[in-house]
Amino acid sequence: MLGIPARGLVVAGVLATAGVMYVANGGKPMGGASGASAECEVTVTADILNVRTGPADTEPIVSTLRLDAVVKAERTVQNGFRQLSDGHWVKDDFVTPTSDGDCG
Repeated sequence: MLGIPARGLVVAGVLATAGVMYVANGGKPMGGASGASAECEVTVTADILNVRTGPADTEPIVSTLRLDAVVKAERTVQNGFRQLSDGHWVKDDFVTPTSDGDCG
């Protein structure tokens, strides 16, 4: 085929496809394990932090977290409360995103 080896065409095609996928994703890695490090994690900054069923001081307390506890959270903040990955809520004033988390 025009004197070009088939193996060379396959390699060139794979590299071109990978390059297009990289550019289409804005230069970020695609999915996989590398996305796991971008989860939102927060560190508790209060001595004891109440965990509530909903985003309000009037919602029932279901548990507490201690100072420096690190928990998985969502990017959702509502009424001054951050949603945790288990669906419960904590006062956002008393947590801070970890340095490697993506809490937006």
